[in-house]
Amino acid sequence: MLYEVGKCDIPRAAAVLADAFREDPIWNAVCEGETDLQKTLRAIFEIAVRHGLTYGKVFAPSENLEGIVAWVPGEHIDMTAWQMLRSGGLPAAMRIGRTAAKRMGPAFKPVTEYRKAHLKGREYLYLYVFGVPPMHRGKGFGRTLISAAIEDSERLGLPLYVGAGSDDNVSLYEHFRFRIVEKIALPAVGLFDWEMVREPAIQLR
Repeated sequence: MLYEVGKCDIPRAAAVLADAFREDPIWNAVCEGETDLQKTLRAIFEIAVRHGLTYGKVFAPSENLEGIVAWVPGEHIDMTAWQMLRSGGLPAAMRIGRTAAKRMGPAFKPVTEYRKAHLKGREYLYLYVFGVPPMHRGKGFGRTLISAAIEDSERLGLPLYVGAGSDDNVSLYEHFRFRIVEKIALPAVGLFDWEMVREPAIQLR
């Protein structure tokens, strides 16, 4: 049985995700020039965890937080200023370094534009954030967390989308029957993001 992450777990959950993404190519490009990468990543992922808690679901394998997964309905994937305030993410946003804060919008703009153009009006779930720190990989925690999101997708009869920022992540999601629907160039950071989807066995909506 998974551990449901709560508000009291937010700082630890953010630290777990910062550790999991410390070598991620996109986030490293976004944060390039920051003097304290981990501090910046902790602030970024605190916002993500807060958003997930407010609008979706956030789980860990256990109370030890060996990894984190969060998913939200598609209508809540792109965070508004009001949602930032409502989730309590504003203080964390103020801790993001100026360089990373300026780069984030342009970096992910092509992905946002793709979603608005191709997913508008559709019902779906989005794997908002998923990460397992290096020290806990290879122990089945990742499978457990992704399977929880898949089970919710199957229960609701909704497709499950995710963005994969590296070849390794693409391979991981393909193992769980996600397929690539679009390869999106991110000119601001000189990288690509792969939008992937896993359709439920029975579509109820």
